[in-house]
Amino acid sequence: MTRSPVLGEFMGTLILMLLGTGVNAAVTLKRSKAENAGWFTIAAGWAFAVLCGIFTAVLFGSPDAHLNPAITLAFSVEHRNFANLLPFAAAQFAGAFCGATLAWLFYLPHWALTPDAEAKRGVFCTSPAIRNLPANLFSEFLATFVLILVVGATGSRLVLSTGAAAGLSPYLVACIIWSIGLSLGGTTGYAINPVRDLGPRIAHALLPIPGKTDSDWSYALIPILGPLLGATAAGFLLSLVHA
Repeated sequence: MTRSPVLGEFMGTLILMLLGTGVNAAVTLKRSKAENAGWFTIAAGWAFAVLCGIFTAVLFGSPDAHLNPAITLAFSVEHRNFANLLPFAAAQFAGAFCGATLAWLFYLPHWALTPDAEAKRGVFCTSPAIRNLPANLFSEFLATFVLILVVGATGSRLVLSTGAAAGLSPYLVACIIWSIGLSLGGTTGYAINPVRDLGPRIAHALLPIPGKTDSDWSYALIPILGPLLGATAAGFLLSLVHA
């Protein structure tokens, strides 16, 4: 098999989304052994999903392991090099869709046993605790801004003069995701990644899920636009710091 950054982004995002939507399903769906395990479980599950996704992406040829168009955009802005943006974003979207589809298949017997249609949609995509689109957009903007800024800090020699110890960076990123989930995730479910929301939302729309509701397309722009705006702002700030 030929390793490549695009393949790495696809495989890493697939694993990220399989495990991320998988923990959502585990906590949400009826007769799951983790049913009602709560927000802490979800936040931890997504953090570890990112960790596993990063290692997988590196294995298949993407040493930077973005797994997120917002991260690719931010570092494109920082370094003024956009060559990877579209191919990485396409691979990340495809991986997100496939990962969510695999999670659906993994929990196949549980969908029909779960009567709450909105909860089933929530396995796949985010929704706000209070629907206020400007506030929701700000939540996604700020959470993504924090993600990019702190990830950029962990890789900066201004912070760690010799760089992070070999192999440590993925664990640091997972801790950042965990912190954001616990502290800033309660308003919108912290997509902080356009394909994390869009890929599974399309999967929800297409898959034969018993008793499902609509895919809430009236909200779908928020977890796309908010992360992209937050990433652009954070990437610009990082470019100033590193100038």
